[in-house]
Amino acid sequence: MRAQQPNFSLPGGSVRIVSSIEFPVSTTITGVLEIIKPGAARELHWHPNADEWQYYISGKGRMTVFGSNARASTDDFEKTDVGYVPQGYGHYIENTGDEDLVVLVALNSGIYQDISLSDWLATTPDQLLVDHFGGNLATWKDRPRQKLIMGKL
Repeated sequence: MRAQQPNFSLPGGSVRIVSSIEFPVSTTITGVLEIIKPGAARELHWHPNADEWQYYISGKGRMTVFGSNARASTDDFEKTDVGYVPQGYGHYIENTGDEDLVVLVALNSGIYQDISLSDWLATTPDQLLVDHFGGNLATWKDRPRQKLIMGKL
């Protein structure tokens, strides 16, 4: 996976995806390699079609997972640790160390899908955001209009 070009490459890190699109025989699993730079995070997102297992290859990180009924959990991870996120649960991973955080992710679907907070906010009408979160129209006009994937904290 490291030899392939990243699907997303940003100042905060990179993401490489191998699903049934890149590897047609992989109909029930998708692999993802995330490299998160120091001081950066993989943005809040969720997978509507799969559970996620993570294997921490190197570095140090912190993951927060959000579930229904106001449930949330934050845990620290380092080399050889394993994380898990149930299907549909929001989560983000931040690099808490001083070297790249490298995480191998496995999803139990051959189709990669994610919904990110920035993507959701980018496509939500301004007035709906004002009505639900407050502020005024000007507050929401300057939000990102594309998926961020990785960002500096």
